[in-house]
Amino acid sequence: MPIDIARYSKLISPKDTGHNEEREARLLERCPPGHEGTKLIDIPATILDASGAIIAWYLLDALTNATKKEIWAATDLLAPMLKKSVKADGIWHTNQEWFTPRSENDVLTPGCLNLSPAWFQQGHENQSDPEVSASLKGPSSEDILKAIARPAAIATAALRVMHPQQYWTGLQAFASLGDKAGSKELPKMSETLQYWATVFNILTIICNRETPNH
Repeated sequence: MPIDIARYSKLISPKDTGHNEEREARLLERCPPGHEGTKLIDIPATILDASGAIIAWYLLDALTNATKKEIWAATDLLAPMLKKSVKADGIWHTNQEWFTPRSENDVLTPGCLNLSPAWFQQGHENQSDPEVSASLKGPSSEDILKAIARPAAIATAALRVMHPQQYWTGLQAFASLGDKAGSKELPKMSETLQYWATVFNILTIICNRETPNH
């Protein structure tokens, strides 16, 4: 695609809400879609930007029906927290305008939720120790981690192929976290790390949400 993904990413701010029409128009003008019309891809493929960097992998049937059922079940476990995550005045990640309202026929609850065995709580980035995310501190945390184990492991295997350097760096980071949790007597972190099945330190669950064009 005739776009520069590195240049485009530098134009985007975490504060972008997707609701500022002038801002969105400027972004679209500076970074147009980069193709003419819609293209149908029905074979495994990678999509490259103008510099040759891979910006997307398309892998058909990467998730089996069994794995899809596990993801569905895990999402159901998260339903109470997903419901609480949607805010009337939240940033675009959690703003209710971007979520499909739930009807009586819907099975999945709309929402956006972060899971992490070790991160710095918002507003406390300078504290000495990372913490388990609030979403994994409840009584269902072990069940949630076991439910997402297979898809989390699949994501890790994909990273091993797509970005080996990041994969090995992730393994080293989790080894350090395990040592730190033990030496500083952080039992909740140690417990969570035992069931955490991916080298990514955060998983974001997005359910029934429209995403701004950027």
